[in-house]
Amino acid sequence: RDMLANMAHGARIAMLGIPEQEIAIDWNLVIFNMLTIKGIYGREMYETWYKMSVLIQTGLDIAPVITHRFAFSDFERGFEVMKSGQCGKVILNWR
Repeated sequence: RDMLANMAHGARIAMLGIPEQEIAIDWNLVIFNMLTIKGIYGREMYETWYKMSVLIQTGLDIAPVITHRFAFSDFERGFEVMKSGQCGKVILNWR
C-alpha cells in the first residue's frame, strides 16, 4: 500500500516474485494516478536485471531498499529473513 501511495503520477511498477499471501490493492490509487503494474517472470526477469543495471550505472542509489546483508555461507538465515516478510532487499555477499 505504501508503494502505491508514494508512486509518481503515471509511474510503472514491475512485480517480481510470488507473494506468500494475497495482497490488497487500493485500485483508486492505481486508477487516479494512472499507474501501470506489470508482473515479471522467467525470461523477462533478465531484461529487468539489464534495465536495473543501467539505472544503477547512471547513479540510482539502491542503498535505501537493502535491509539485510549476509555472508553466502549464512544463506539459510537470509532466506528466513526473506520469508518473514520483514525486510526489503536481502544481499548475499560472495567475498
